[in-house]
Amino acid sequence: MRVTCAPSSRKRRKRVLEQAKGFYGATSKRIRTAYDAVDKALVHAYNGRKQKKRQYRRLWTVRINAACRQNGMNYSRFIDGLKKAGVELNRKVLADLAVREPAAFKALIDKANEQLAK
Repeated sequence: MRVTCAPSSRKRRKRVLEQAKGFYGATSKRIRTAYDAVDKALVHAYNGRKQKKRQYRRLWTVRINAACRQNGMNYSRFIDGLKKAGVELNRKVLADLAVREPAAFKALIDKANEQLAK
């Protein structure tokens, strides 16, 4: 008896077309173009997940730098002072403190200044 691959290939094509739903024009209807579009979209999605981490770190750096400059210091000297003081807060937490708790951030700046003066 001859065995066809119809059920598995139909399932695969259906899954790809489902992933291509919402794509422009024939890209969401024709299987050949849908394969290409879905492959490309998955590559971009993978890269985007990596880029998101970089973009957030840049945002946190900008926020920390802005808060530092309001208190008469720049970002690099602030980070250097914190490292010398042994404060191990990451940039995400520092940016959050800069936005939500200016008094606590000012205390960190004073601590960094103290270490840099030594």
